[in-house]
Amino acid sequence: MSTGQVKWFNNAKGFGFILPDGGGADLFAHYSAISMDGYKTLKAGQLVTFDAVDGPKGLHAANIQTVESASDNHVVLSDSVEEVELAESSAAESISEAAEELEEVTA
Repeated sequence: MSTGQVKWFNNAKGFGFILPDGGGADLFAHYSAISMDGYKTLKAGQLVTFDAVDGPKGLHAANIQTVESASDNHVVLSDSVEEVELAESSAAESISEAAEELEEVTA
């Protein structure tokens, strides 16, 4: 499986092109090759994985899957439980402070 970045994708026409990370020619990307539920689309600049296959007019991408970043999913990675607990306690303190401020404003 290869990785790359969407160069452009036209929703109305259902195709676009992917720039492979290793360089080389752009790969044709058809909406039918996108592996996702619901409306199948890609956005310029989006990171994807795909299989490069020979087509009638050159290489095209098959089995296209988007690569979601940690910030998109709001995932917090940690090397230790203490860091997670610290993040949770900081969030709890922030919520508590905000609640106190709200009480002062509404009082």
